[in-house]
Amino acid sequence: MAPVTGVRRASLRRVARGGVAGLTGAAAGAVAQFVLVVLVTRAFEVSVAGSFFTAVALALMVAGVAKLDAGNGLIFFIARAKTFEYRGISGYVRAALVPGVVLASVAGVVLYPQLGIVALVLPVMVAADVLLAATRGFGVMRPTVLYDGILLPVAQLVLVAVACLAWTRGWLPSGSLESWAGSSPDGWAGGSPEGWAGSSSGAWAEGSPGGLAVGTPDGWAGGSPEGWLLTAWAAPYPVVLGLAVFSLRGRLPRTPYLPGTGHDLWRYTAPRSAAGAIQAIFQRLDIVIVAVLAGPAHAAVYTAATRFKVIGQLANQGLAQAAQPRLIQALARGDLVRARELYQATTMWLVLLTWPVWLGYAAIAPWLLRIFGQEYGAAVPVALILSATMMLATACGMVDVVLTAAGHTTSSLLNLVAAIACTLALDLALIPSHGAVGAVLGWSGGVIVKNLLPLWQLHRRYGLHPFGRHSLTALRPQTWSTT
Repeated sequence: MAPVTGVRRASLRRVARGGVAGLTGAAAGAVAQFVLVVLVTRAFEVSVAGSFFTAVALALMVAGVAKLDAGNGLIFFIARAKTFEYRGISGYVRAALVPGVVLASVAGVVLYPQLGIVALVLPVMVAADVLLAATRGFGVMRPTVLYDGILLPVAQLVLVAVACLAWTRGWLPSGSLESWAGSSPDGWAGGSPEGWAGSSSGAWAEGSPGGLAVGTPDGWAGGSPEGWLLTAWAAPYPVVLGLAVFSLRGRLPRTPYLPGTGHDLWRYTAPRSAAGAIQAIFQRLDIVIVAVLAGPAHAAVYTAATRFKVIGQLANQGLAQAAQPRLIQALARGDLVRARELYQATTMWLVLLTWPVWLGYAAIAPWLLRIFGQEYGAAVPVALILSATMMLATACGMVDVVLTAAGHTTSSLLNLVAAIACTLALDLALIPSHGAVGAVLGWSGGVIVKNLLPLWQLHRRYGLHPFGRHSLTALRPQTWSTT
């Protein structure tokens, strides 16, 4: 195989610079989210924390479904349109934006009794994500890093911290908490948690005796701690949307509308839309299922113990956002050599960045989990299973990103269907008797399926592997130097 040329090395450096920018935002976001979880778990009892975490998971899951993965479709077409001076690209942006915003608006109306003010922000969340994806299609990482990676989670942390302080000091009006009683028939169904691992005694004997109730709008509209926390969490999204619009306006060329742009976009994106919806469900459904089957106390401990999985997800996202446009261009030209370089280099970077985190987390979990409160220290098995699973997943690299960059969106969809089916089957079988441990085992099974299936498909179709001679190239300082 030919050695890496100066042009290709320069290309890897550009990906590395974009990846470093993405990882910087990912690191800031991960720290902010971790501190937010610590604040909520330390300030409120486990039932309140579990109710808040479940509502956030539900909102993010619904927004993820409503996005229809239009952002990745935009990246695909914008990256390819560079050759044609971006003709008709504004039509692609409109075609990507409108359906998701409409769907999120409908979902917001339907879910307002459950989510309150957060339901009103769902269209804003979708629009901001699509427009920031469009800026990445032009090869620009800065808006995504600054606004979505840093500003959003940091602002959420600050506002939630203020809400925690204001509530504990009695500065906020409190309403009736009857809507949060576990016996409410309108809430999430859930029996009494008999310990997070199924024991009738243990840490969760003190938890809420019933499921998570979100059946009345009053519970979310203020007057309860959950309502104020959710209001603070949702407040930064309109600001991020405004900044995304401003960033894109300076880069979007004014070109004549080309008929058929919407058809082209959704013909490519439709299979990926279903896959994106399933992916959004896959990432958040476990928390909701734990709340339904075992109650908000179990949801709180599961959220706290698995909080570190966001590090792997965000690291993968940071590198994928930088590499995806170049992977699309390489595979569109049939340049498997360059695609192999990008895949193997980014896989090595992922392993080097995340494996020390997972090994460290597994080693210090018995002490680290007590940061959330003494009740959370019993979830060490959850942390160990999480660490092992994430090490395996990162060793596969950006395998699904490479598969979709090659245009195999239907295969990606089928892989995700298999993964979520595995997760659901294991969750339903294990959560009632094993609580949080059952939930992490279900999640782990789905992650393994989600990574190994596309890994085998890339090997069979293109002979691509996550490790090889280009893995060593990724270790050279001149490759990832930002100078």
